[in-house]
Amino acid sequence: MKILASAGKEDIAIVYIAELRDGKLVELVESVQPPLSREKKWVLIVSTLFGCPVKCLICDAGSLYQGKLSKEDIFSQIDFLVKKRFPDGNIPVEKFKIQFARMGEPAFNPNVLQVLEELPSRYNAPGLIPTISTIAPTGTDGFFQKLLILKNKLYSGGKFQLQFSIHTSDEKLRDELMPVRKWDLKTISSFGEKFYKEWDRKLTLNFALAKEMPVEPEVLLQHFDPDKFLIKMTPINPTYQGIRHKLCSYIDPLYEGKDYQVVSELRSAGYEVLISIGEIEENQIGSNCGQYLIKHLKTKEQIKEGYTYKIQGCS
Repeated sequence: MKILASAGKEDIAIVYIAELRDGKLVELVESVQPPLSREKKWVLIVSTLFGCPVKCLICDAGSLYQGKLSKEDIFSQIDFLVKKRFPDGNIPVEKFKIQFARMGEPAFNPNVLQVLEELPSRYNAPGLIPTISTIAPTGTDGFFQKLLILKNKLYSGGKFQLQFSIHTSDEKLRDELMPVRKWDLKTISSFGEKFYKEWDRKLTLNFALAKEMPVEPEVLLQHFDPDKFLIKMTPINPTYQGIRHKLCSYIDPLYEGKDYQVVSELRSAGYEVLISIGEIEENQIGSNCGQYLIKHLKTKEQIKEGYTYKIQGCS
């Protein structure tokens, strides 16, 4: 793996552009969560596909898809980030999260499962918590059944986090935002009931919520038990695709303390609700879920910084 460029700050996040086999490019990220130190919480975000075939309306990775990463491709990203900070492979971090959530839908790549199987023996990392973030595409049932077996075997007792991208409780609008065949809310719920065991982390329902996209507690309660599922609300990060489709974030990234009616309603319904905003500077760095790599390549601009437009609120 060859690092071509990076942008960011040591005390927040650094995003890297790397060249793997056949000249194909990926992004990878390391971040901390101020005011927590790296020894308290350290997050790696790695790619699983070269681009992504899903073409979500809020994500830039769908501009180009060039196939699956091998197990070695995925480990090369993790190894680079680990050896940069902990060259002996001993990682004394209380919460060491590896998120398979950068470029690509991980359920499309069975090699992710091989990585998960080898991770615990590859590093000395007592705080390891792998995280899969997925839209659960139709046809990937085998991936999730194997993931369930791996979780119970290697990551029980809260050592694994599974997150489903929901974004709205309206199934028709979900199909517009994520334009591929995927599990509906009922199917996600059915699998979640099998996946969750006592002492596991609750499954996360993620809403990168746009204005005018409904989140109806009564709909969610039909499917998702608040004792087994929690809800995470995030801003829509300033991606090129999000701006192109005029998607305005319901969660204001410039005001962390704001009260939201939807959040109050969900909490009244019994859900644990997290509002995850992060550092505003992460948007300039480009370390959030928007992938700027493809856009910069297509416009033939020099890759040296994160997003090149100002972060601005929506009216």
